[in-house]
Amino acid sequence: MWKFIVNNNLQNLQIENMSQLDLKIGPKIKSFRRQLGLQANKLAEQLGISASYLNLIESGKRKIDGDLLLKVCEELKIELSDLTKKSDLNLVNDISELLDDQLFEDLDIVGPEVKDLVNTNPKIARALIKLGDQFKEKDHEMINKVESLSGKIIDSRKTSFPGEVISDFLQEKKNYFPKLEDFANKVFEKVQMNNRTRYIALCEFLKTEYSITVKDVIPEESKPFSKIYNKNKKELLLSDYNSLETKKLHAAAQIAQEGAIDIINDYLSEFKFPSEESKSLTQIALLNYCGAAILMPYKLFHSECKKLKYDLELLQNTFATSFEQVAHRVTCLQDPKLPGIPFHMLRVDVAGNISKRFSLSGIEIPRYGGACPRWNVYSAFTRPGVIQAAVSKMTNGEKYVCIARTVEKGVGRFGQSKSILSIGLGCEAKYAKEFVYTENLSLNDKKTEIPIGVSCRTCDRLDCSQRAFPPLHKKFDVDINARGVSVYVSDK
Repeated sequence: MWKFIVNNNLQNLQIENMSQLDLKIGPKIKSFRRQLGLQANKLAEQLGISASYLNLIESGKRKIDGDLLLKVCEELKIELSDLTKKSDLNLVNDISELLDDQLFEDLDIVGPEVKDLVNTNPKIARALIKLGDQFKEKDHEMINKVESLSGKIIDSRKTSFPGEVISDFLQEKKNYFPKLEDFANKVFEKVQMNNRTRYIALCEFLKTEYSITVKDVIPEESKPFSKIYNKNKKELLLSDYNSLETKKLHAAAQIAQEGAIDIINDYLSEFKFPSEESKSLTQIALLNYCGAAILMPYKLFHSECKKLKYDLELLQNTFATSFEQVAHRVTCLQDPKLPGIPFHMLRVDVAGNISKRFSLSGIEIPRYGGACPRWNVYSAFTRPGVIQAAVSKMTNGEKYVCIARTVEKGVGRFGQSKSILSIGLGCEAKYAKEFVYTENLSLNDKKTEIPIGVSCRTCDRLDCSQRAFPPLHKKFDVDINARGVSVYVSDK
């Protein structure tokens, strides 16, 4: 009885907040109805309304009251949250970026039309993204072939990165794989000591369970490597130039490869990969996911996150892992029974290339190009190794608490250069009290907010001095006698 009352109150609260979310419920109802193969007149009959009235609702021309909405959910066998949740994360921005191509310049497609497409036909929107990825991949291949034959560099056009497929896969699964978590927990119970996973224990587990010998070796100067697994000899060679944290992850991932590869392949079979390369890359990503889960088991890690308010450096020390490993792991806490904060994460280099991206916070991360230069994931390069926190405000008014810190990647030998990357992590401002990095921030002080966009081409801010390109959906005139804060912005 009490459970019914609580659930009913939650549903009523969701209904009351729908107007605040500015959601288009009707087209989503139509989409779910079609998925069931249910005719409009049949659903209208079940709801006790006319077919014409249902048509007005589904086309977004009539609002739907709370009682009728609950009845719709019952007939379509869906949850209310299925209708009230936001559009697919990043999908609107991905389509906008895709339409930035000169091929579509004469069509003059504007932002609201893109949002309408995503709201009413998300499957078609995803299909367009796949076509765009394939087009850019073929374009890249053709350019490479011409350059190879001619010996000349033809172009530096934007191309789709194979890792984007990994991001799409993780996004679809919300970066949570319960069967891998279960496997990791069983391994952790056998190798842990004082709630930590030691490197020596992982090596011993590989030896006793799978007859694999782990050897730390110094690579030949002309043949650098991070790890090599020799299947015939049952040897896992790990470079001594790796940090101890990296060695631990490689060893744990090898355990996953031996004991959880069937589970991983089952997950992969649920997704359509455009190439074997992208599938193999995603397989490696899941091996590392499982390896990290062995080092930082879900329940224990979740408990520490809550206790330490997601202090990443303290979590590093607690689990003897790297900053990047911890940043990855906090994005995986999506067990519905024991959820963590929904984070977004991205990794960039000094040239602005995004090599990893994932968003559950709701923030949009560019697919085809660099992100807004105002993001602190870029300013972090000015103070290496220091965590920088900021309140970021998007063009639609949504606020996020974002932190960023640089990390070094590469061999540890003296004299060898390392690459510097920046890790960005953030969440919606409503989770501020649970996030330690907000303690010195004033979330209500508008002067401290950093106005950001997604990328220059999709951002409508006209007061940005760092604008590198004109907005995609706004006309601009170049006046040689006047200039605004940038060449693409006029004060007129």
